[in-house]
Amino acid sequence: MGVKTRVQKQIFGTNGVRGVVGEAMTPDLVMRIGMALGTMRKGTIAVGRDTRTSGEALTSAVSAGLMAAGCEVVDCGVLPTPALQYLVREHFDGGAMITASHNPPEYNGVKVIEPDGTEMGDEETLKLEEILFSENFTHAPWDHVGSKRSEPDLKEEYIKTIVSHFPPGIGAGMTVVVDPGSGPAAATTPPILARLGCTVHTINAQMDGRFPGRLPEPSPEGLAPLSEMVRETGAAFGVAHDGDADRAVFIDDRGRYIEENQEFALIEDFVCQKGKGLVVTPVSTSLLCEEIAARHDCSVEYTPVGSIYVAREMRTFIARGKEVIFGGEGNGGLIYPEHQFCRDGGMTAATMVGLLHARDHPLSTLVDALPGFEIIKEKVRTQEADAVINALKQKYANENPDCRDGIRINRPDAWALVRPSGTEPMMRVVVEARDKKGCNSLFSEIMEVVRASASDLGNE
Repeated sequence: MGVKTRVQKQIFGTNGVRGVVGEAMTPDLVMRIGMALGTMRKGTIAVGRDTRTSGEALTSAVSAGLMAAGCEVVDCGVLPTPALQYLVREHFDGGAMITASHNPPEYNGVKVIEPDGTEMGDEETLKLEEILFSENFTHAPWDHVGSKRSEPDLKEEYIKTIVSHFPPGIGAGMTVVVDPGSGPAAATTPPILARLGCTVHTINAQMDGRFPGRLPEPSPEGLAPLSEMVRETGAAFGVAHDGDADRAVFIDDRGRYIEENQEFALIEDFVCQKGKGLVVTPVSTSLLCEEIAARHDCSVEYTPVGSIYVAREMRTFIARGKEVIFGGEGNGGLIYPEHQFCRDGGMTAATMVGLLHARDHPLSTLVDALPGFEIIKEKVRTQEADAVINALKQKYANENPDCRDGIRINRPDAWALVRPSGTEPMMRVVVEARDKKGCNSLFSEIMEVVRASASDLGNE
């Protein structure tokens, strides 16, 4: 298989376009994105939004652009991104989600969804950008301008579909705490878990685009109240979502934050026990992934960083007759091919119920039983990322580096990834090894090359 590399886009990143509302992100821009999408994708387009204060205005803007191009628009209201993706796959010709995911409240953005429910890929996004910047829009004549209708209850279908993947009452006797972070999962994850039989408590379950309880990015610090509630209620786990609920992160029964690569490994282990096949994940994912896969005679395939690359590679493998059983990223964004090809925080919350039902141990015990790895993550500010990557490629040319997204150097018990940001003058450096000494040694080795090839370094 040929190496898949990133395509450089102008305003769209890995997961749509985002910006501060009233600055980079304006109703005018969003309307023109809608016109560009409507020029490319005819038919009926579903739109949805998270809870941000600017969501309704920007939903109206993207809808106006779509209708001006001749599309029919169905407004699905406030719902998680994976819920809209599921509905698009089942019923519509495309979709537009107004969300800035984990970004702070002043941000908003647009994720464009293809008819198969996946986010728009690089090549099609480049076409959309070309239409956007050239303003080569389709302008529907007066008698073919589209119309709009609201169907906010469609998310019930998404809830029912997730519940249908599990035996009835699988969560009976299990107490859980849900922290949707004032986002759209407030209307989906608690009922999903309740219908599985769980006793559900909530925190930050009021929909509020100011995010008063915590920021949309679920961090260990921001989830301290969730941890406290898990301990107070004797819950089996706590689950929290980002701003559009395509990711889920967990608190164990002792109130500890579960690092997302450990979360990936736990659920991977559960999924791989049920069948053999491929696990697809980005080059930034922990060695834990390979170790767990090997236990079950499964194998791992890597992609560039970004869930869209994982989803599309999963579909490519399946089209070639390969069995693909699991995928996702080491950030709580997990993909279940038997359900849909996108990150789905609601499905991940439900899968944790299934996992604990199948195990005769509390979640904390399962976490503590995972193999231990040392990891160092560093952000390095530089305008000279290309020079750094080229220098690393030269130094490690004999080690068969993976260059599909920056450069990843693989060794028997350690690896390092250096990749430039697509939106900032900054690089991410990740090093992982089985022990602290090996991790520090490889990190020092990498940083020596970085310092020698960039003169304007700054650490974050």
